[in-house]
Amino acid sequence: MDGLEVQEQHKATSNLRDIILGGQDGLVNVLGIVLGLAAAAVDLRIILAGGLAATFAESVSMAAVAYTSRRAEQSFYESELEREKREIKEVPEMEVEEVREIYRKKGFSGKLLEDVVAQITSNEEVWLDEMMKFELGLQSVETKNALGSALVVGIAALVGSLIPLTPFFVLSFLKLSIPQAIWTSLVISALILFIVGAYKAKATIGDWKKSGAEIAVIGIISALVGYVVGQFFKAPPG
Repeated sequence: MDGLEVQEQHKATSNLRDIILGGQDGLVNVLGIVLGLAAAAVDLRIILAGGLAATFAESVSMAAVAYTSRRAEQSFYESELEREKREIKEVPEMEVEEVREIYRKKGFSGKLLEDVVAQITSNEEVWLDEMMKFELGLQSVETKNALGSALVVGIAALVGSLIPLTPFFVLSFLKLSIPQAIWTSLVISALILFIVGAYKAKATIGDWKKSGAEIAVIGIISALVGYVVGQFFKAPPG
């Protein structure tokens, strides 16, 4: 597998993570808010207004968090990189020993170990890369992708947030009552969460049935907290 294929695979994995992060978070949060509003009031306008306000606020917030977290990761990486550069210049013997220990733990020994260490430490760029990856467990995050990641997360959150609202939008057309819309919203949301979990397992690794069920159950239980809270503020009849 060449560098381009690895880069494309990493990008696809990153996009999948961003889509699941934004979509799942948006769906669960807005579902919880909508259920809480529906439990507290029987006014469809309040439910839709609160749901839409949460939808757009959630989308913008998730996009902003995705952007700032990527920038923060890269800033941390760069600060650690500068520290490693200083240590290589100031205490090279210690840094060489750290490389030796890394490869000793991988099973290298004797002349082969010394040859590997000598080869790595002969090139400062390679040396730094080894220390960042294998000593600190850090990899560079391209800040130019931060905006793209934020956009993917924001759009996914927007789409996910609209899913639990859909039954309330078409309530009159389908001649649903608010309790029926609540159940419809729950069923649709649970199904979507299951599909997301199953797809994640298929795209990465794991049992798709277990992954789908886990995400669906966790999401619905989290959203039902909103319904329980709404019950405490339920408007009296009449």
